Amino acid sequence: MKLDILAITAHPDDVELCCAGTLLSQIALGKKVGIVDLTRGELGTRGTPEGRIQEAKNAAAIMNIAIRDNVGLADGFFANNEAHQKAIISYIRKYQPDIVITNAVGDRHPDHGRAGQLVSDSCFYSGLRMVKTFDEQGNEQEAWRPKQVFHTVQDRYITPDFIVDITDVHDKKVEAIRAFESQFFVPSYNSDEPQSYISSPDFLEFVIARAREMGHAIGVTFGEGFTTSRKLGVRDLSVFI
Repeated sequence: MKLDILAITAHPDDVELCCAGTLLSQIALGKKVGIVDLTRGELGTRGTPEGRIQEAKNAAAIMNIAIRDNVGLADGFFANNEAHQKAIISYIRKYQPDIVITNAVGDRHPDHGRAGQLVSDSCFYSGLRMVKTFDEQGNEQEAWRPKQVFHTVQDRYITPDFIVDITDVHDKKVEAIRAFESQFFVPSYNSDEPQSYISSPDFLEFVIARAREMGHAIGVTFGEGFTTSRKLGVRDLSVFI
């Protein structure tokens, strides 16, 4: 299955927090969208790796995502090295996305910035035919390089290069976030697990406030911001209207 957009991020729930609105808006436009989680989030304070995989499936269903895979790298201990790059390249070549969305270039959680660089580098190397990877049947994969790699804005504020209007799908984004009931504040989730940085009601309010801040910057109610190392070009100036 060829995808238009593939979001590749460190943890299950990174996508939901930072770019679910953008994915939802693009799906509404008829784009084929997929998600690849690098880890199972097994170092999380709350929940279990198995539970988070199920929560990821639930969130994907809410968003109508075409595919959601998990690479199975070690949470907290993956590295930007050849083995991990090739693991990611195999997914890029499998789905041949035109656009890849990944983690922020730097953030409070060290996994985020490291994942952002790992995915960005993998996208480049994926376009080199001398880098060999193989599919599940052992067939050599063809080289493929996405046209664009976009980085999200996560916990720490980064001035975005562009902002996507997600006003029409913001409620659905929040629903997808709440699918991760072990991680975020969901009143019906009963557990004696310790509270974490992201499990308080205040954190979800922060996420919503960030979306309002991004939206305000472009004159809409809710938005999501992204950075890119490659300049963006347009043919039709009416896209800015």
